[in-house]
Amino acid sequence: MRFAAASLAVVALGTGAVSSAHAGAPAKGRVEVLELDVRNDQYTAVDLGPAGPSLGDMDVYSGTAVKDGQSVGRGGGSCQVIHVKGEELTSQCLITMEVEQGSLTLQSLWTKGAATLDMAITGGTGAYRGARGIARFWDIATPNERARLEIQH
Repeated sequence: MRFAAASLAVVALGTGAVSSAHAGAPAKGRVEVLELDVRNDQYTAVDLGPAGPSLGDMDVYSGTAVKDGQSVGRGGGSCQVIHVKGEELTSQCLITMEVEQGSLTLQSLWTKGAATLDMAITGGTGAYRGARGIARFWDIATPNERARLEIQH
């Protein structure tokens, strides 16, 4: 079970933060929109309970944020199964992304197999201190994975 979406989110954040860094510090009270590509580079699944999908299982990942073909950040996170209903698995996903101007944190619930993933931007450091907003991911776990972040400063 691969949670590339979370990995994407992490990568996407890094790309956005780097774009802002090149443009100077974002103005307080404005929304910054970042369109990013995600490149997953490391992944492992941890099967904690009985063999097979079960409560507590985790997916851990890292990746790179890409903008205009260039790496602009790095990050990683994990998704842990918090609810099992037959074949349907719901996980809580947490991601942190580091870039030159600071870091961003993201959090959400995700149901395995969902076409998109919306994550709350829950904070950050540096130029992203106190950031809020939403990050949406598409084409999760594919070579075309991408994200759009709307960061409120």
